[in-house]
Amino acid sequence: MNEYAVRLLTRMLEIYSPSGKEEAIANFIAKEMENLGFKVRKDRVGNVIGEVGHGRPTIMLCGHMDTVTGFLPVRIEDSRLYGRGASDAKAPMAAMIVAASAFADKENSGRIIVAGVVDEEGTSKGVKNLVKEGIPVDYAIFGEPSGVDKITIGYRGNLRLRITCKTAGGHSAAHWLYENAIDKALEVWQEIKKIHFPLEKKESHFYNVDYCMTKISGGSGGSIVPSKCQINIDIRIPPPLSTTQVLEEVRKSLIEYQKMNPRVSTKLIVEDSVEPFEADPRSPLVQALSRAIREVRRETPILLRKTGTGDMNIFGKAMSVPVVTYGPGDATLSHTENEHIHLQEYLDGIEIIKRAVGHLLGLHKETPS
Repeated sequence: MNEYAVRLLTRMLEIYSPSGKEEAIANFIAKEMENLGFKVRKDRVGNVIGEVGHGRPTIMLCGHMDTVTGFLPVRIEDSRLYGRGASDAKAPMAAMIVAASAFADKENSGRIIVAGVVDEEGTSKGVKNLVKEGIPVDYAIFGEPSGVDKITIGYRGNLRLRITCKTAGGHSAAHWLYENAIDKALEVWQEIKKIHFPLEKKESHFYNVDYCMTKISGGSGGSIVPSKCQINIDIRIPPPLSTTQVLEEVRKSLIEYQKMNPRVSTKLIVEDSVEPFEADPRSPLVQALSRAIREVRRETPILLRKTGTGDMNIFGKAMSVPVVTYGPGDATLSHTENEHIHLQEYLDGIEIIKRAVGHLLGLHKETPS
């Protein structure tokens, strides 16, 4: 099984699958799962969903098939497997497939779903469709590189904004007569960064609201004072705040700015929003994974609250069931030119997921509903 697990991940890395171009890897994963004994289907957005077993509990293992752009040559060197997605997040996805396949031929009371979703690196249309379909599950594990001995129980939310500033513009030789839209957009940016909330904890990155300008564009060059400038802002939001609360404060800030700058018009567009989420660290799911980590790694599991945003946020908020994010891999290697996975950690991750699923199935046998 170890040889197969490495071959599976290697082949998945060889299939380039940036967001929006997941069809080839979806077809490959569907065929592999069928060969392993899964009942497989594809949904309308391109997610691949495989099932084994029946009855309750229903445990969903959800990984994403897409990566960021930029293919990397696939190679094994010093017991490490290199390639785009080796960490984020084809290793967790492959680990889930292999782990779940161990239950395909067993008479277990319970159903295991493995979902390979699209567009996690984009706007998460894959997991949003799972929510829309309303797949009934009792537990869900999302595959991301938490590290083989760590469990992610929290992610911040995300608010992506596009703000456009417009002015009259004019000749740059007499620029003092006009409002420069680029200057004004930067002033707006400085005002937004001043927004803070009493619930924030300055000593913690996770419990802080963070603002990052990700793009700025404006002006046409030459001797023209810019009359239009657009900025894109990525705001990360901790629980228990909501995107609505933060957006309301941003709107207030823009209104106040325009009162002080009547010759400037501003327009705000929300491009995407995801609510923050924090799982219950005492849930049976966290306990099952923690037990599995102790058994396989002989280490005390570490519970993580990460500053990013994941599909767990969307599913956890909508479905109100125990969820966590777990998977082998080093998140600091994600999206880098040096992305790789230690093969032993990958194999340990498979065993940990398999044992955690087994513990959950056993728990329900002990306490039938």
